[in-house]
Amino acid sequence: MSQHDGKKWLVAAALSSALLTMQAVAHFDEDEMPQSYRQSYFALLASNFGPMVAAVKGEIPWEQTQMENWANDLAALSTLDVMRGFVDGSDKGTTRAKPDIWENKADFTSKMDTLHKELVTLQEVTAKGDRAKTAEQVGAAGKACKACHDEYKAKNYLY
Repeated sequence: MSQHDGKKWLVAAALSSALLTMQAVAHFDEDEMPQSYRQSYFALLASNFGPMVAAVKGEIPWEQTQMENWANDLAALSTLDVMRGFVDGSDKGTTRAKPDIWENKADFTSKMDTLHKELVTLQEVTAKGDRAKTAEQVGAAGKACKACHDEYKAKNYLY
């Protein structure tokens, strides 16, 4: 890689970080801290997982290093305790989280644990550089995401 290419990557990384930070902070609301926490968490998940899905579908170029970076960030996000954002009483306010989460907390927590395991596996598989296996694991992680969306995420804000 030339010095010029290195500078391009540095600028791209800085811009990406700034955009991700803005997207996460956009959800911040002092009056609804748990909602803000979880919405920021999910925004970061989407910001990393969405491009991986797009690369698997061929909608954007497959850049192995970038795929690994996204997978690494997803694995890092899986270490955060997102359940802090689902404390009792946080089912009201600006949220698309269905009240069923608080009625079925054990099931919801189990689904989140499954997602986190799939994201760690995605990191491991992506690091090996096998596109077919990475694509397969993107699908598995996507299924884990969808398991929560189907039962616990409203299409529109509830309140």
